[in-house]
Amino acid sequence: MKHIGKVVTYLILAVNTFFIGLLLLTAYSPHIKPVAHPVESCFGLTFPIFLVIDICFLLFWLIIQKYKFALLPLTALLFCHSQIHTYFPINFHTRNVPEGSFKVLSYNIMGFNGAVKKEGENPILNYLKESGADILCLQEYQTIESPRYLRQKDVENALKDYPYHRIHTVGKGKNHSNRIACYSKFPILTAHELDYASEYNGSIAYELKIGEDTLLLINNHLESNKLTKEDKVVYEEMFKDPETERVKSGARLLIRKLAEASALRSPQADSIAREIASSPHPYIIVCGDFNDTPISYAHRVISRNLNDAFTQSGCGLGISYNQNKFYFRIDNILASKNLKSYNCTVDRSIKESDHYPIWCYFTK
Repeated sequence: MKHIGKVVTYLILAVNTFFIGLLLLTAYSPHIKPVAHPVESCFGLTFPIFLVIDICFLLFWLIIQKYKFALLPLTALLFCHSQIHTYFPINFHTRNVPEGSFKVLSYNIMGFNGAVKKEGENPILNYLKESGADILCLQEYQTIESPRYLRQKDVENALKDYPYHRIHTVGKGKNHSNRIACYSKFPILTAHELDYASEYNGSIAYELKIGEDTLLLINNHLESNKLTKEDKVVYEEMFKDPETERVKSGARLLIRKLAEASALRSPQADSIAREIASSPHPYIIVCGDFNDTPISYAHRVISRNLNDAFTQSGCGLGISYNQNKFYFRIDNILASKNLKSYNCTVDRSIKESDHYPIWCYFTK
């Protein structure tokens, strides 16, 4: 019996080693180039799954008092310390944000939820008006010039505290329309679209004058995963009945679409990184809808030499997409290291869009 117990223990250890390999693969998958290896570059999506498995193995070895074996999953956690902190930071908010700070808010507003008015008002517009932000970076911006819908004049009246704004139509597709907007209490000196291929998405770089300094601000809507409503239904069914043949074929379709989108985002992320590297300005903020997780090629490349504000001053998972059980933080605010962030928050108080807004205070 003693020998059988030993064999079982070493079998479990072998399984543990296998899952550690998968954990490390997912943790370092952002270094895989999506254009060359699109499927493998998506492994970061499963990082939290293998992280939980590794923690379970650690607890198992501790419970049965095999402390020598517990060093294996513990070492894996140490190798993934940076990724864990990026994915699930733990920071305490402060009530005393320093004087002179400014607030940045990024929000995919889903066209003001179709630019619909409820009793003459639009909840998203009201939220923006009451946000207290100094800079609003909006994606999927849309107004409809009809009294029944939210018009551009309605937005400008509500956001009259923001004397400077720029609205750009992005993407090169003929049958699509997507606009990105920036409303600011600080002067917007210049604005231009970054040059990369996309039918529907885009990035706008602004120069803002804040006091005596010029800030480079890049507002982004990167390539979406192009999942249809039917695809998202299949994704939800995977949680309910993962053994059905329909779900298996659907999973293959999802992986293919995610891989294709990852390959498209890769050169977009590279273009943003080049814009950051070539900036003559010491202060930089990059925000928006990345359509990718914190453990991804896009996030790694764009955040090179920048701090992730949520990692630096947020807490928890910060899930910013709120539909179809896609529980990921795909909206971000990144900043140069000479800007200190405070109280970065994914605000779940408003559910009118399929994204939650993310906001943060900064001081120079």
